[in-house]
Amino acid sequence: MLQRLDNPNATEAALIAAAGRMARTPARSRALAAFERQGLPTRRVEEWHYTDLRSRLKLSVSPAGATMAGPPVAGAAIRVVDGRLEEAAMPPLPAGVKRVPFAGHDSDATVAVIAAMLAGEGLALAIAAGGKAATPILIRHEATGAAPFGAQIEVAIGAGAEATIVEQLTGHAPLAAVRTRLRVADGARAVWAIFQENDANSSVLARLEIELGADAELTILAFNRASALVRREIAVAAAGANSRIVMRGVNLIGAAGHVDLTTDIGHSAPGVAASEIFRNVVTGDGQGAFQGRIRVAAQAQKTDARMACNTLLLSDEAEFSAKPELEIFADDVQCGHGATVADILPEHLFYLRARGIPEREARAMLVKGFVEDTFDEVADESLREAFNARIEDWLDRHG
Repeated sequence: MLQRLDNPNATEAALIAAAGRMARTPARSRALAAFERQGLPTRRVEEWHYTDLRSRLKLSVSPAGATMAGPPVAGAAIRVVDGRLEEAAMPPLPAGVKRVPFAGHDSDATVAVIAAMLAGEGLALAIAAGGKAATPILIRHEATGAAPFGAQIEVAIGAGAEATIVEQLTGHAPLAAVRTRLRVADGARAVWAIFQENDANSSVLARLEIELGADAELTILAFNRASALVRREIAVAAAGANSRIVMRGVNLIGAAGHVDLTTDIGHSAPGVAASEIFRNVVTGDGQGAFQGRIRVAAQAQKTDARMACNTLLLSDEAEFSAKPELEIFADDVQCGHGATVADILPEHLFYLRARGIPEREARAMLVKGFVEDTFDEVADESLREAFNARIEDWLDRHG
Protein backbone atom coordinates (compact mmCIF):
# COMPACT_ATOMS: atom_id res chain seq x y z
CA MET A 1 0.00 0.00 0.00
CA LEU A 2 1.16 3.54 -0.75
CA GLN A 3 1.73 5.88 2.14
CA ARG A 4 -0.64 8.63 1.05
CA LEU A 5 -0.79 12.24 2.11
CA ASP A 6 -2.72 12.52 5.35
CA ASN A 7 -4.53 15.71 4.38
CA PRO A 8 -3.96 16.63 0.76
CA ASN A 9 -5.08 20.13 -0.04
CA ALA A 10 -7.24 20.89 -3.08
CA THR A 11 -4.26 21.43 -5.37
CA GLU A 12 -2.54 18.20 -4.34
CA ALA A 13 -5.78 16.29 -4.78
CA ALA A 14 -6.30 17.82 -8.22
CA LEU A 15 -2.78 16.89 -9.33
CA ILE A 16 -3.20 13.32 -8.10
CA ALA A 17 -6.54 13.09 -9.93
CA ALA A 18 -5.01 14.49 -13.14
CA ALA A 19 -2.20 11.92 -13.01
CA GLY A 20 -4.71 9.18 -12.24
CA ARG A 21 -6.60 9.89 -15.45
CA MET A 22 -3.49 9.22 -17.54
CA ALA A 23 -2.35 5.80 -18.69
CA ARG A 24 -0.27 4.08 -16.04
CA THR A 25 3.33 3.55 -17.07
CA PRO A 26 6.03 2.31 -14.67
CA ALA A 27 7.72 5.73 -14.63
CA ARG A 28 4.45 7.62 -14.05
CA SER A 29 3.41 5.19 -11.32
CA ARG A 30 6.72 5.69 -9.50
CA ALA A 31 6.41 9.46 -9.75
CA LEU A 32 2.81 9.40 -8.56
CA ALA A 33 3.77 7.22 -5.60
CA ALA A 34 6.57 9.66 -4.72
CA PHE A 35 4.17 12.60 -4.89
CA GLU A 36 1.60 10.82 -2.76
CA ARG A 37 4.31 10.34 -0.14
CA GLN A 38 5.80 13.84 -0.11
CA GLY A 39 3.12 16.17 -1.49
CA LEU A 40 3.87 19.81 -2.20
CA PRO A 41 6.65 21.46 -0.18
CA THR A 42 5.95 24.27 2.26
CA ARG A 43 8.19 27.08 3.42
CA ARG A 44 9.53 24.79 6.15
CA VAL A 45 11.54 23.08 3.42
CA GLU A 46 14.65 25.27 3.09
CA GLU A 47 14.89 25.08 -0.72
CA TRP A 48 11.26 26.26 -0.94
CA HIS A 49 11.37 28.92 1.77
CA TYR A 50 10.50 31.71 -0.67
CA THR A 51 7.87 29.79 -2.63
CA ASP A 52 5.16 27.99 -0.66
CA LEU A 53 3.61 25.75 -3.30
CA ARG A 54 0.83 24.52 -1.03
CA SER A 55 -0.60 28.02 -0.75
CA ARG A 56 0.59 29.69 -3.96
CA LEU A 57 -0.06 27.10 -6.66
CA LYS A 58 -3.53 27.62 -8.16
CA LEU A 59 -4.65 25.55 -11.12
CA SER A 60 -6.57 28.25 -13.00
CA VAL A 61 -8.01 26.84 -16.22
CA SER A 62 -8.58 29.38 -19.01
CA PRO A 63 -11.95 28.79 -20.70
CA ALA A 64 -11.24 31.40 -23.39
CA GLY A 65 -8.08 29.84 -24.75
CA ALA A 66 -4.57 31.22 -24.64
CA THR A 67 -2.53 33.83 -26.49
CA MET A 68 0.78 32.52 -27.76
CA ALA A 69 3.94 34.59 -28.03
CA GLY A 70 5.75 34.45 -31.36
CA PRO A 71 8.84 32.26 -31.77
CA PRO A 72 11.96 34.07 -30.54
CA VAL A 73 14.12 32.83 -33.41
CA ALA A 74 13.46 31.93 -37.04
CA GLY A 75 13.35 28.33 -38.17
CA ALA A 76 11.40 25.15 -37.59
CA ALA A 77 9.99 24.62 -34.10
CA ILE A 78 9.43 21.37 -32.26
CA ARG A 79 5.97 21.98 -30.79
CA VAL A 80 5.02 20.43 -27.47
CA VAL A 81 1.37 21.28 -26.81
CA ASP A 82 0.12 20.76 -23.25
CA GLY A 83 3.06 18.43 -22.68
CA ARG A 84 2.53 16.28 -25.77
CA LEU A 85 4.77 16.30 -28.81
CA GLU A 86 3.01 17.31 -32.02
CA GLU A 87 4.24 14.33 -34.02
CA ALA A 88 2.46 15.34 -37.22
CA ALA A 89 4.13 18.76 -37.14
CA MET A 90 7.61 17.50 -36.29
CA PRO A 91 9.98 19.55 -38.48
CA PRO A 92 13.11 18.26 -40.21
CA LEU A 93 16.02 18.45 -37.77
CA PRO A 94 19.34 20.10 -38.67
CA ALA A 95 22.05 17.84 -40.04
CA GLY A 96 23.75 15.90 -37.28
CA VAL A 97 20.72 16.11 -34.97
CA LYS A 98 18.41 13.16 -34.56
CA ARG A 99 15.56 12.02 -32.39
CA VAL A 100 16.44 9.07 -30.15
CA PRO A 101 14.49 6.90 -27.69
CA PHE A 102 13.60 8.66 -24.45
CA ALA A 103 15.44 7.00 -21.57
CA GLY A 104 13.97 8.73 -18.52
CA HIS A 105 15.53 8.99 -15.09
CA ASP A 106 13.78 9.00 -11.73
CA SER A 107 14.37 11.91 -9.36
CA ASP A 108 13.03 12.95 -5.97
CA ALA A 109 13.18 16.68 -6.82
CA THR A 110 9.66 18.12 -6.52
CA VAL A 111 9.56 19.63 -10.02
CA ALA A 112 10.88 16.43 -11.60
CA VAL A 113 8.32 14.32 -9.74
CA ILE A 114 5.39 16.51 -10.83
CA ALA A 115 6.64 16.62 -14.42
CA ALA A 116 7.02 12.83 -14.57
CA MET A 117 3.59 12.07 -13.17
CA LEU A 118 1.83 14.48 -15.58
CA ALA A 119 3.96 14.01 -18.73
CA GLY A 120 3.19 12.16 -21.91
CA GLU A 121 5.92 10.55 -23.97
CA GLY A 122 9.26 12.28 -23.46
CA LEU A 123 11.28 13.87 -26.25
CA ALA A 124 14.96 12.98 -26.63
CA LEU A 125 17.43 14.54 -29.08
CA ALA A 126 21.08 13.76 -29.78
CA ILE A 127 23.74 15.80 -31.57
CA ALA A 128 26.39 13.54 -33.05
CA ALA A 129 29.99 13.76 -31.85
CA GLY A 130 31.87 16.40 -33.80
CA GLY A 131 28.68 17.68 -35.40
CA LYS A 132 27.51 21.26 -35.56
CA ALA A 133 23.84 22.18 -35.71
CA ALA A 134 23.72 24.88 -38.36
CA THR A 135 20.56 26.47 -36.98
CA PRO A 136 19.13 26.76 -33.46
CA ILE A 137 16.88 23.95 -32.27
CA LEU A 138 13.65 25.50 -30.97
CA ILE A 139 11.59 23.51 -28.46
CA ARG A 140 8.31 25.37 -28.05
CA HIS A 141 6.06 24.47 -25.10
CA GLU A 142 2.56 25.74 -25.88
CA ALA A 143 -0.02 25.77 -23.09
CA THR A 144 -3.68 26.03 -24.14
CA GLY A 145 -5.07 26.43 -20.62
CA ALA A 146 -7.01 23.18 -20.80
CA ALA A 147 -5.40 21.34 -17.88
CA PRO A 148 -2.20 20.94 -15.84
CA PHE A 149 0.55 19.10 -17.72
CA GLY A 150 4.09 17.87 -17.48
CA ALA A 151 6.80 17.57 -20.10
CA GLN A 152 10.15 15.78 -20.15
CA ILE A 153 13.02 16.59 -22.51
CA GLU A 154 16.45 15.01 -22.93
CA VAL A 155 19.24 16.49 -25.05
CA ALA A 156 22.66 14.89 -25.48
CA ILE A 157 25.44 16.86 -27.20
CA GLY A 158 28.24 14.61 -28.35
CA ALA A 159 31.96 15.09 -27.83
CA GLY A 160 33.28 18.10 -29.72
CA ALA A 161 29.83 19.00 -31.06
CA GLU A 162 28.23 22.45 -31.15
CA ALA A 163 24.57 23.38 -30.79
CA THR A 164 22.19 26.13 -29.73
CA ILE A 165 18.92 25.04 -28.15
CA VAL A 166 16.12 27.54 -27.58
CA GLU A 167 13.41 26.61 -25.09
CA GLN A 168 10.23 28.69 -25.13
CA LEU A 169 7.20 28.45 -22.83
CA THR A 170 4.11 30.35 -23.89
CA GLY A 171 0.32 30.45 -23.55
CA HIS A 172 -1.80 29.96 -20.45
CA ALA A 173 -0.69 27.14 -18.15
CA PRO A 174 -2.83 26.14 -15.16
CA LEU A 175 0.39 24.30 -14.35
CA ALA A 176 3.31 23.57 -16.67
CA ALA A 177 5.90 21.30 -15.04
CA VAL A 178 8.88 20.87 -17.37
CA ARG A 179 11.94 18.81 -16.59
CA THR A 180 14.90 18.90 -18.97
CA ARG A 181 18.13 16.90 -18.84
CA LEU A 182 21.11 18.18 -20.83
CA ARG A 183 24.35 16.27 -21.26
CA VAL A 184 27.30 18.18 -22.76
CA ALA A 185 30.12 15.76 -23.57
CA ASP A 186 33.86 16.40 -23.54
CA GLY A 187 34.94 19.35 -25.65
CA ALA A 188 31.40 20.21 -26.74
CA ARG A 189 30.05 23.77 -26.92
CA ALA A 190 26.42 24.55 -26.24
CA VAL A 191 24.08 27.48 -25.75
CA TRP A 192 20.78 26.90 -23.93
CA ALA A 193 18.42 29.88 -24.23
CA ILE A 194 15.20 30.13 -22.18
CA PHE A 195 12.22 32.34 -23.02
CA GLN A 196 9.56 31.99 -20.31
CA GLU A 197 6.58 33.93 -21.66
CA ASN A 198 3.45 32.37 -20.21
CA ASP A 199 0.65 34.77 -19.36
CA ALA A 200 0.21 36.56 -16.04
CA ASN A 201 -2.11 33.91 -14.56
CA SER A 202 0.03 30.88 -15.33
CA SER A 203 1.94 28.61 -12.97
CA VAL A 204 5.28 27.31 -14.25
CA LEU A 205 7.69 24.87 -12.62
CA ALA A 206 10.81 24.20 -14.67
CA ARG A 207 13.96 22.24 -13.87
CA LEU A 208 17.07 22.06 -16.06
CA GLU A 209 19.57 19.38 -15.03
CA ILE A 210 23.01 19.51 -16.66
CA GLU A 211 25.97 17.14 -16.84
CA LEU A 212 29.14 18.82 -18.09
CA GLY A 213 32.12 16.95 -19.52
CA ALA A 214 35.80 17.87 -19.61
CA ASP A 215 36.78 20.99 -21.60
CA ALA A 216 33.11 21.59 -22.40
CA GLU A 217 31.62 25.08 -22.66
CA LEU A 218 28.01 25.87 -21.80
CA THR A 219 26.20 29.20 -21.88
CA ILE A 220 22.76 29.45 -20.27
CA LEU A 221 20.65 32.49 -21.13
CA ALA A 222 17.35 33.00 -19.32
CA PHE A 223 14.50 35.46 -19.77
CA ASN A 224 11.70 35.03 -17.23
CA ARG A 225 8.61 37.18 -17.54
CA ALA A 226 6.70 36.82 -14.31
CA SER A 227 3.50 34.84 -14.19
CA ALA A 228 1.45 34.19 -11.07
CA LEU A 229 4.07 31.59 -10.19
CA VAL A 230 7.43 30.80 -11.79
CA ARG A 231 9.93 28.47 -10.18
CA ARG A 232 12.97 27.87 -12.35
CA GLU A 233 15.71 25.52 -11.19
CA ILE A 234 19.09 25.11 -12.88
CA ALA A 235 21.25 22.31 -11.48
CA VAL A 236 24.73 21.76 -12.93
CA ALA A 237 27.02 18.80 -12.27
CA ALA A 238 30.43 20.04 -13.40
CA ALA A 239 32.20 16.69 -13.36
CA GLY A 240 34.61 17.33 -16.25
CA ALA A 241 37.92 19.09 -15.73
CA ASN A 242 38.53 22.54 -17.22
CA SER A 243 34.96 23.08 -18.31
CA ARG A 244 33.34 26.52 -18.48
CA ILE A 245 29.85 27.63 -17.47
CA VAL A 246 28.32 31.04 -18.13
CA MET A 247 24.84 31.97 -16.88
CA ARG A 248 23.12 35.24 -17.74
CA GLY A 249 19.52 36.05 -16.98
CA VAL A 250 16.86 38.72 -16.61
CA ASN A 251 13.74 38.34 -14.46
CA LEU A 252 10.98 40.90 -15.02
CA ILE A 253 8.31 40.79 -12.33
CA GLY A 254 5.12 42.82 -12.56
CA ALA A 255 2.19 43.29 -10.21
CA ALA A 256 1.16 40.08 -8.39
CA GLY A 257 3.87 38.12 -10.20
CA HIS A 258 6.27 35.72 -8.50
CA VAL A 259 9.61 34.40 -9.79
CA ASP A 260 11.89 32.07 -7.84
CA LEU A 261 15.19 31.35 -9.61
CA THR A 262 17.24 28.64 -7.93
CA THR A 263 20.67 27.61 -9.23
CA ASP A 264 23.06 24.93 -7.97
CA ILE A 265 26.49 24.32 -9.49
CA GLY A 266 28.37 21.34 -8.12
CA HIS A 267 32.11 21.42 -8.89
CA SER A 268 33.67 17.95 -8.65
CA ALA A 269 36.60 18.32 -11.07
CA PRO A 270 39.59 20.69 -11.18
CA GLY A 271 39.87 23.83 -13.25
CA VAL A 272 36.20 24.59 -13.79
CA ALA A 273 35.23 28.25 -14.35
CA ALA A 274 31.67 29.41 -13.66
CA SER A 275 30.14 32.86 -13.94
CA GLU A 276 26.54 33.77 -13.00
CA ILE A 277 24.97 37.21 -13.42
CA PHE A 278 21.25 37.82 -12.99
CA ARG A 279 19.38 41.12 -13.16
CA ASN A 280 15.88 41.55 -11.74
CA VAL A 281 13.27 44.29 -12.04
CA VAL A 282 10.23 44.20 -9.75
CA THR A 283 7.19 46.50 -9.93
CA GLY A 284 3.84 46.78 -8.13
CA ASP A 285 3.45 44.11 -5.47
CA GLY A 286 5.55 41.59 -7.39
CA GLN A 287 7.77 39.16 -5.49
CA GLY A 288 10.98 37.45 -6.45
CA ALA A 289 13.77 35.34 -5.06
CA PHE A 290 17.20 34.16 -6.12
CA GLN A 291 18.79 31.16 -4.44
CA GLY A 292 22.25 30.45 -5.82
CA ARG A 293 24.50 27.75 -4.49
CA ILE A 294 28.08 26.94 -5.47
CA ARG A 295 29.48 23.66 -4.14
CA VAL A 296 33.19 22.90 -4.52
CA ALA A 297 34.39 19.39 -3.66
CA ALA A 298 37.83 18.72 -2.19
CA GLN A 299 39.18 17.43 -5.53
CA ALA A 300 37.92 20.49 -7.46
CA GLN A 301 41.10 22.56 -7.11
CA LYS A 302 41.61 25.63 -9.33
CA THR A 303 37.87 26.33 -9.35
CA ASP A 304 36.95 29.88 -10.37
CA ALA A 305 33.31 30.58 -9.52
CA ARG A 306 31.55 33.95 -9.44
CA MET A 307 27.92 34.79 -8.78
CA ALA A 308 26.07 38.12 -8.80
CA CYS A 309 22.40 39.02 -8.40
CA ASN A 310 21.33 42.65 -8.81
CA THR A 311 17.77 43.87 -8.32
CA LEU A 312 15.78 47.05 -8.88
CA LEU A 313 12.62 47.52 -6.79
CA LEU A 314 10.39 50.08 -8.48
CA SER A 315 7.64 50.34 -5.87
CA ASP A 316 7.33 50.31 -2.09
CA GLU A 317 5.30 47.08 -2.25
CA ALA A 318 7.79 45.14 -4.39
CA GLU A 319 9.86 42.41 -2.71
CA PHE A 320 12.95 40.46 -3.65
CA SER A 321 15.05 38.06 -1.58
CA ALA A 322 18.59 36.96 -2.48
CA LYS A 323 20.28 33.99 -0.86
CA PRO A 324 23.73 33.21 -2.33
CA GLU A 325 25.59 30.24 -0.82
CA LEU A 326 29.13 28.90 -1.04
CA GLU A 327 30.17 25.44 0.14
CA ILE A 328 33.92 25.07 -0.40
CA PHE A 329 36.02 22.03 0.54
CA ALA A 330 39.03 22.80 -1.69
CA ASP A 331 41.79 25.25 -0.71
CA ASP A 332 43.11 26.47 -4.09
CA VAL A 333 40.04 28.25 -5.45
CA GLN A 334 38.69 31.67 -6.33
CA CYS A 335 35.03 31.97 -5.39
CA GLY A 336 32.83 34.96 -4.65
CA HIS A 337 29.27 36.20 -4.66
CA GLY A 338 27.43 39.46 -4.40
CA ALA A 339 23.83 40.64 -4.23
CA THR A 340 22.25 44.09 -4.32
CA VAL A 341 18.65 45.23 -3.92
CA ALA A 342 17.87 48.91 -4.47
CA ASP A 343 15.61 51.52 -6.07
CA ILE A 344 16.70 53.92 -8.79
CA LEU A 345 19.25 56.30 -7.30
CA PRO A 346 17.76 59.83 -6.89
CA GLU A 347 20.92 61.50 -8.16
CA HIS A 348 20.75 59.52 -11.41
CA LEU A 349 17.12 60.50 -11.90
CA PHE A 350 17.93 64.13 -11.07
CA TYR A 351 20.74 64.15 -13.64
CA LEU A 352 18.34 63.20 -16.44
CA ARG A 353 15.49 65.42 -15.21
CA ALA A 354 17.87 68.40 -15.12
CA ARG A 355 18.44 67.90 -18.82
CA GLY A 356 14.77 68.21 -19.65
CA ILE A 357 13.86 64.51 -19.79
CA PRO A 358 10.39 63.77 -18.30
CA GLU A 359 10.42 61.63 -15.17
CA ARG A 360 8.68 58.61 -16.71
CA GLU A 361 11.08 58.58 -19.65
CA ALA A 362 14.07 59.11 -17.39
CA ARG A 363 13.09 56.19 -15.15
CA ALA A 364 12.60 53.97 -18.20
CA MET A 365 16.05 54.91 -19.50
CA LEU A 366 17.67 54.02 -16.18
CA VAL A 367 15.87 50.69 -15.89
CA LYS A 368 16.76 49.80 -19.46
CA GLY A 369 20.38 50.70 -18.80
CA PHE A 370 20.33 48.40 -15.77
CA VAL A 371 19.30 45.29 -17.73
CA GLU A 372 20.25 45.91 -21.35
CA ASP A 373 23.87 44.75 -21.15
CA THR A 374 22.99 41.36 -19.65
CA PHE A 375 23.02 39.66 -23.05
CA ASP A 376 25.76 41.73 -24.69
CA GLU A 377 28.06 38.71 -24.80
CA VAL A 378 25.62 36.65 -26.88
CA ALA A 379 27.36 35.98 -30.20
CA ASP A 380 24.17 35.11 -32.13
CA GLU A 381 22.79 38.50 -33.16
CA SER A 382 19.24 37.26 -33.77
CA LEU A 383 19.14 35.63 -30.35
CA ARG A 384 20.52 38.75 -28.67
CA GLU A 385 17.95 40.90 -30.44
CA ALA A 386 15.15 38.57 -29.38
CA PHE A 387 16.07 38.95 -25.71
CA ASN A 388 16.42 42.71 -25.94
CA ALA A 389 13.14 43.13 -27.84
CA ARG A 390 11.27 41.27 -25.12
CA ILE A 391 12.95 43.34 -22.41
CA GLU A 392 12.02 46.58 -24.15
CA ASP A 393 8.43 45.46 -24.71
CA TRP A 394 8.01 44.64 -21.01
CA LEU A 395 9.60 47.91 -19.91
CA ASP A 396 7.34 49.89 -22.25
CA ARG A 397 4.28 48.33 -20.62
CA HIS A 398 5.49 48.44 -17.01
CA GLY A 399 7.67 51.56 -16.96
